[in-house]
Amino acid sequence: MVNLVAALRSLLYGLVKMAGIRPHTIEIEPGTVLSIWVPSETIQKPKKSKTTEASADSTAKPTKPVVVLVHGFAADGIVTWQFQVGSLTKKYSVYVPDLLFFGGSITDSSDRSPTFQAECLAKGLRKLGIEKCTVVGFSYGGMVAFKMAELYPDLVEALAVSGSVVAMTDSISRATFSRLGFNSSAELLLPTTVKGCRALLKVGAHKKLWFPDRFHKDFLEVMFNNRKERGELLEGLVVSNKDTNIPHFPQRIHLLLGENDQIFKLEVARKMKEEVLTCPSIWLY
Repeated sequence: MVNLVAALRSLLYGLVKMAGIRPHTIEIEPGTVLSIWVPSETIQKPKKSKTTEASADSTAKPTKPVVVLVHGFAADGIVTWQFQVGSLTKKYSVYVPDLLFFGGSITDSSDRSPTFQAECLAKGLRKLGIEKCTVVGFSYGGMVAFKMAELYPDLVEALAVSGSVVAMTDSISRATFSRLGFNSSAELLLPTTVKGCRALLKVGAHKKLWFPDRFHKDFLEVMFNNRKERGELLEGLVVSNKDTNIPHFPQRIHLLLGENDQIFKLEVARKMKEEVLTCPSIWLY
């Protein structure tokens, strides 16, 4: 039987190709591979001679301002940003990575921290010839984006972060998932049943969405691979309050949080803006 979500994702990949981006793979270091969608015009097809085989595709530097879209925890890059790609590619060179253990990105490293994700993504962008970029991060991707901005201020010139915080402290984690009725982040973000998948969609969507059980089963099969490693990513995400450093961000930062956000309440965002972030230019929406 055809997996409906897999079929829809294949259709979606075709649509974003029409919008002007193509999949590309980069070896960050031996054992670590990053899958990333890049502007079609940057891909250079190698010529094949009669005596030698063609090598892998290479890429050229982008010609427009660069926007990097970093996905959340429940889906890969294209599924997360499907509605934004088409509207951005006309004016920007759009890059959509899959973070490690999502999509085709993988590593044999044991490091599961957002710092390692940020380091690998930054190295990948450098290999693609990107010198400056604006990073847009959602949820888990927002935390990776904040870490990139902290570590690579010469690369990240601006941030737009939605539904996220600078770091998931143990106090925020306990309060959030206890309020939602879950014992852990993995119980919500790595569902194993149709009921759990419904609960995730209910928390993640403002409007009530209805899908048949068949869709939820197919979604579980396609979107939640690498469960062991993703569980370790969630464990590596939480930091102790006493170990939390308050970084200084020189970049322009836009925070977008909905007033009905069930995971990160608006008061968390206000506190982050007023007490945590010390950058010179920040806006909260």
